[in-house]
Amino acid sequence: MFVDTHAHLTDERFKGEEKEILEKCRTANVLKIITSGVDYDSSQKALEFAQNYDEVYASIGMYPENIYEFDKQIENIFAQMAQNKKVVAIGEIGLQYTDNMPPREKQKEIFLKQLELAYELKLPIVIHCRDAYGDMIDLLKRNKNLLKYSGTFHCYGGSKEIAKESLKLGFYISVGGVSTFKNASNLKETIKSLPLENLILETDCPYLAPDPFRGRRNDPSLIPIIAKNLAQLKDVSIEEIEEKTTQNARRLFNL
Repeated sequence: MFVDTHAHLTDERFKGEEKEILEKCRTANVLKIITSGVDYDSSQKALEFAQNYDEVYASIGMYPENIYEFDKQIENIFAQMAQNKKVVAIGEIGLQYTDNMPPREKQKEIFLKQLELAYELKLPIVIHCRDAYGDMIDLLKRNKNLLKYSGTFHCYGGSKEIAKESLKLGFYISVGGVSTFKNASNLKETIKSLPLENLILETDCPYLAPDPFRGRRNDPSLIPIIAKNLAQLKDVSIEEIEEKTTQNARRLFNL
């Protein structure tokens, strides 16, 4: 059995095809999927979706671009939502320092509030990080007391050094379709250097479909392609990848 630890099954691109996609996943032996929110609306939809399908779980949170939505009322709503056993993480939350994003200090403030919320709820976090890995690691190190329930760097794109610092803090690294791209040599070398005990699988669908489907709509049934590539990078069997990444996902998200 494979686990897709990060998907967006409530995306409009899947509308009307949800049952067919989940059937494809069953055929591909992808039997557990975590669908993620990025704001209040998508988090609510993620939980509703998870409640409708036994194999689907939800992650709820406020993505950096949407942090101005986050206030005490939303925080309380997220806390209430997280009482549902189908909510297994807070995320995706994080930092993104690309153009036209909220101010960096505001991003850090809201990330920290959600990190505190996750700690109070005894849930792991799902980190979105783009062009901000140095600040993210510094922030996590300064708040080690809030990391008891761990988390993962979703769709990891940082350096080998940052990855190893993340592992020291107890985090997992999530491996997705980008790891199959021909131009992802640095990421591939980073993945090779990391212990399998700290790796999990994701699609981030409908985005980032693995080769040879790059550029098309992604979905969780393509997890075995990512797993096969990871097996080649780690020089182990795909059966070992399946076993270890599923164990890791179960441990992290209490599936």
